This record gives sequence, C-alpha cells and structure tokens, in this order.
Amino acid sequence: MEKKSIVSKSFWVIVIAGMTTGMGNGSVFGAAVMCLLGRGPFADWGGQGALAYSPATFSGFLVWCMILFGVAFSAIMAIGMSRHNAMEN
Repeated sequence: MEKKSIVSKSFWVIVIAGMTTGMGNGSVFGAAVMCLLGRGPFADWGGQGALAYSPATFSGFLVWCMILFGVAFSAIMAIGMSRHNAMEN
C-alpha cells in the first residue's frame, strides 16, 4: 500500500487557508493603496457588475490584488507542505 503525500492529503486545506489568508492580506494592501493614492489614478470606481473585476477600475484593482495574494499564499503553503513531507519521509 502506497502512502499518500502530505500535500495530496491536505490539498483543500492548502487552497482554503492560503486563499483566505492571502486575500485578507491583499485587502490590507488594497487599503494601504487606497490611503496612499486615493482613487485619483483610476477613472472609474467599478463597483458593479463586470467592472468590479476589471483591473483598470479601483475596485477591480483591489480584487485582483486579493486574488494574486491568495494564489501566492497558496503556493507558499504548498511549498511548505511539500518540504514538510520531505522531512517526514
């Protein structure tokens, strides 16, 4: 019987914890950008419909920052779990 790796056993934990933590940090980054720049460089707020996800709008920029931070934290968690798996085996 083959032993499953820690990464494969904890896939959903990596995705959920990484995205939750990363998107939370991305929202803090977005708040810092909002305090630093204001909405000046963005022509539109973009808070409704598909504009909420357009990186050219203020709201879309913050959403994409949160998604990017979430993916980055998920990758960091996957790397950490794979290294933990290597130490365990």
